[in-house]
Amino acid sequence: MSTEEYVLTVPTKLFESIGYFQGFCGDVNQYIDMLLAPENVQFRLRSITEKDPSYKQLIPYMLFSHKDESGNLSLFHYVRGKGMGESRLHSKRSVGVGGHVSSVDWDKSPQTDFYREGMLRELQEEIVLDSLYRESCIGLINDDSTDVGKVHLGIVHLFELDKPNVRSNEPDLLESGFVPLEELRQDLSNFESWSAICIEALLGRKLK
Repeated sequence: MSTEEYVLTVPTKLFESIGYFQGFCGDVNQYIDMLLAPENVQFRLRSITEKDPSYKQLIPYMLFSHKDESGNLSLFHYVRGKGMGESRLHSKRSVGVGGHVSSVDWDKSPQTDFYREGMLRELQEEIVLDSLYRESCIGLINDDSTDVGKVHLGIVHLFELDKPNVRSNEPDLLESGFVPLEELRQDLSNFESWSAICIEALLGRKLK
């Protein structure tokens, strides 16, 4: 019996028909209902889909922010160890926590909250969150400039925390903590591309 993971995907042509973009797109409403409609999603073998850019794996990508009393914004960040999922991102810095939504999540909440089921499962697997928060979906990421990006599409969720109380629940989630957004911007070259895109997007939101 196969133990391979079946992961949430949509045809790349569907994404392109809604509106192709490169980088960050804040127009969530344009995409989300179509991308997560049960009739549009497919659960495909991860090992095959990782090499097939005709499908995009949908990835919840969670950011955790905190504002101090002066209004300065910090983000939770970490370094990816060798035991974390995507080998092509090992040793990269990241501000995003998340991973694949699988057929197991569909089995628990078919045709309703399967996506959110997967997102919260990934959150609980990777971190311990000890704070009240406000969560919102703020955009999507597409980065076709890398081999990883060509087969993934990120759905970005921002968790605005009352307290900066996040710690690793994953041994390969290394050197974690909160760092001011402006400071993170000074080191974008060491971040995975999705994180660099998110940092720039949040700076843009901050300046508006």
